[in-house]
Amino acid sequence: MEVKGKLVKKLEVESGISKSEKAWQKQTCVIDTGGDFNNEVAVSAFGDKLAQMNKLEVGMDVVILCNVYSREYKGKYYHNIDGYHFTSNSKAEAPVAAQSDDLPF
Repeated sequence: MEVKGKLVKKLEVESGISKSEKAWQKQTCVIDTGGDFNNEVAVSAFGDKLAQMNKLEVGMDVVILCNVYSREYKGKYYHNIDGYHFTSNSKAEAPVAAQSDDLPF
């Protein structure tokens, strides 16, 4: 999933120790998508993705590629949006590949 919009807030870094006794870090940013309703989306970054997210500054137009998933706990469902690629909107467009006339058929 892709989330596009203006970066409006970065929350403090959270950290802890997992059940398998490994240290973890997480930071969440809030993106204003410009929609009419429910326009703010919170996207989290874990581990090495924090460095990508921290290159972005509040006020920038950004594009974030995310995994969206839900999990059940005691009969209720909780949703997570985890970012795995963070870019400013000016860098988000991939270059167009040139077509070659040397086709194999």
